[in-house]
Amino acid sequence: MNKVSVLPPDDYGRSFIPPRYLPPGMDEYWLRNRQSGARPWRNLLAGEREALLKNRNYCANWDTFLVCDPFDPALISNSSFYGLVRLGELRNALLAHHDYRIPAGIRNSTVISCDIGRDTAIQDCPCISHYIIGDRVILSRIDEMQTTNHAKFGSGIIKEGEEEDVRIWIDVMNEAGGRSILPFAGMIPADAFLWACYRDDTALTGALKDITQKSGESRRGVYGVVGSGSIIKSCSIIKDVTVGEGAYIKGANKLKNLTILSSEEESSQIGEGVELVNGIVGYGCHIFYGSKAVRFVMGRNANLKYGARLIHSVLGDNSTVSCCEILNNLIFPVHEQHHNNSFLIAAMIQGLSNMAAGATIGSNHNSRANDGEIRAGRGFWPGLAVTLKHSSRFASYVLIAKGDYPYELNITLPFSLVNNNTQKNRLEVMPAYFWMYNLYALERNAWKAVNRDRRKHPVQFIETAYLAPDTAEEIIAALTLMESWMNEAGMKMEDLSSEASLPSPEMEDPEYEYTPAAEEELSAPSLERHRRGAVIIKPRRARAAYREMLRFYAMKTIIAYLEARPALNFSRLKEELAPGGTAAERTGGWVNLGGQIAPAFRVDALRRAIREGAIASWEAIHGAYRIMQEQYPGDKAAHAWSVLLWLRGGESPASSETPEILDLPSFQKELQRTLEIQRWVTEQVYVSRAKDFHDPFRAITYRNKEEMDQVAGKAEENFFIKYSREQLKEFEKTFKAVAGQIGLV
Repeated sequence: MNKVSVLPPDDYGRSFIPPRYLPPGMDEYWLRNRQSGARPWRNLLAGEREALLKNRNYCANWDTFLVCDPFDPALISNSSFYGLVRLGELRNALLAHHDYRIPAGIRNSTVISCDIGRDTAIQDCPCISHYIIGDRVILSRIDEMQTTNHAKFGSGIIKEGEEEDVRIWIDVMNEAGGRSILPFAGMIPADAFLWACYRDDTALTGALKDITQKSGESRRGVYGVVGSGSIIKSCSIIKDVTVGEGAYIKGANKLKNLTILSSEEESSQIGEGVELVNGIVGYGCHIFYGSKAVRFVMGRNANLKYGARLIHSVLGDNSTVSCCEILNNLIFPVHEQHHNNSFLIAAMIQGLSNMAAGATIGSNHNSRANDGEIRAGRGFWPGLAVTLKHSSRFASYVLIAKGDYPYELNITLPFSLVNNNTQKNRLEVMPAYFWMYNLYALERNAWKAVNRDRRKHPVQFIETAYLAPDTAEEIIAALTLMESWMNEAGMKMEDLSSEASLPSPEMEDPEYEYTPAAEEELSAPSLERHRRGAVIIKPRRARAAYREMLRFYAMKTIIAYLEARPALNFSRLKEELAPGGTAAERTGGWVNLGGQIAPAFRVDALRRAIREGAIASWEAIHGAYRIMQEQYPGDKAAHAWSVLLWLRGGESPASSETPEILDLPSFQKELQRTLEIQRWVTEQVYVSRAKDFHDPFRAITYRNKEEMDQVAGKAEENFFIKYSREQLKEFEKTFKAVAGQIGLV
């Protein structure tokens, strides 16, 4: 039962830390003094005290009201002060934020045991308690702003004397809590991934819990902070919240137990009607218009808008969520979700993703408990009104056509189009769909991910290329699976092998009717949890496209490696990527580590170092990510070389006596072919987008073609088409330089 206690008036502003939690010889301000640092505070002069009294100010003890020079007492009026209050320099100045202006000073407010910085403005705040406030801060019309002695500021730590059950966990990926993690300031999706996805490694998860506990201050008495240059106005409740520099908070209903990271370079903003409880807001975040978040972590440059709800989830950098509900998720960087009737429940979405209106990802638990999960690789695009059931899994860059999918799915074929054909009562999957029919979407998605990256100081690299070691390995696994199905079906493969010409013009239209002899459907077991039929559409075309994608990935990666090392010739390139003239065993395991791609063996080494205590802080773990990224170009190039050999049928030669598989003339042919593919890709970017402009139904809302051109523009004038053609010119320059580098005339 809630009740109101009656306490002695002398307790107001005093005894912040219970005596039993004070170290020997320390007072209740010892942690505050460490946070605030030293300033030349002094006691009031007699005339200053008299001026403050004339301005209708009250202080429980004027001896604990300290100021710095210069100090203008006329700027403080109709306010009350309790406990130790220390003010920085206070001059007659006007603080301005855009069109909003307010004079420095304290008016109509109650301040309890706070340190207040230079030239700060506080007005109409009836309770500001136990805060360290920076310079040039504006606090206006805040109903309640206080810090408790056990404040954790959103981190998953517990304070001395607290029981374990008060610790704040975030139940990512699984509503039943089997993958719970502890938030902390600076957490990124890679940290959450390590913690949530290796649950069999109990020594690792135990170590991460200890690291998180040590990362925060477990002693009682830490004050809340408002960083210099921040503005907070017209808010109701702010409790146990620490705010970085340059933040802008206006009209929030409730902010409780939070760290709001912000800087002058990456200012975080929180707007009207927002309610945030138990979480971490990353640098440069924007949260507006009635959004709600509970038990959450938001990465850098993430956005919640228009009533979005983020609960028990981690949202990665450069993501935007509007209107929707996100519950129990781990979401990697660059995620877009914009519609009020979109729901994302108990899933791990590995970035570069987009959810359409009406999508319900995790619509039902097909078990006796709410412990189902969904996993989706990079580039996950569920279409309009898609409903998916737990538990399901999707490879990278899977597009799901509109429909209610009644059974669990296991789509291991990347770059696929998935369709629930209700007329034929079967699941249809077209592998390599994006490569064959929608390169505009693939290429633009990669460009958009880079162009919208507003992070000034990124903690982690995000791989935005759709062809990278992780997706290449998915393609290889898909090829192996498809070829086994094709062999079982007696389907020929050689007439559409990777050595064939580039896709023909008819492939521009997915409705093109192939003759039965040229293209068959292929039965595909294990893609759906049901006995009804599941088929692969255009398997031989898809096989050829997959192989072409692998060739493009491998050669583009090697070209980039050569470009970065202009002194390398072909012999030295081979020596670096295939020491001794043979290729090392291909690194088949790659991990999407929160948006960063790394070999599994390096992630395993990191886990081992954490288990053994060799890496014992989150700063050191983040340092390990940076080292992996420094090693990534070499790892990626070696992998690309081995993929090229795999395509040519020569993976991992058994001995140095094996005939050389990739000599200089062969490599030169591969290089020339890559230029042809790049030109074809650029043309397909145009072709796939131009369909929209040439569709007769697109023209029916316009009076004539001229009106349509004025409103919708022309395909040739599309920004991204122009950009892709400019990029082709840049690649042709790179190609010429690299060709000369290896002796191609």
